[in-house]
Amino acid sequence: MNHLLIRHKVSDFTTWKASYDTHAASRASAGLTELNLLRSIDNSNEVVMLFSVADISKAKAFAASDDLRAAMQKAGVTDKPDLYFLQ
Repeated sequence: MNHLLIRHKVSDFTTWKASYDTHAASRASAGLTELNLLRSIDNSNEVVMLFSVADISKAKAFAASDDLRAAMQKAGVTDKPDLYFLQ
């Protein structure tokens, strides 16, 4: 099974989470299923997400998409996300 791990910081977790939730259909269309959504103990605005990946090509296309970039900007992501495709 393939996975995608994402880590980034946000300006405000509550605002980010509301925006993240509205983007669920796009993640599902890319074959991503959320397994874990975690926050750093030391910085509650640092977020780590783990997804299972049904189709690695779709997931990589989604990760590189302008749609995701715009959604992250709108949600208040404040740094360059770290993305790791894992197996």
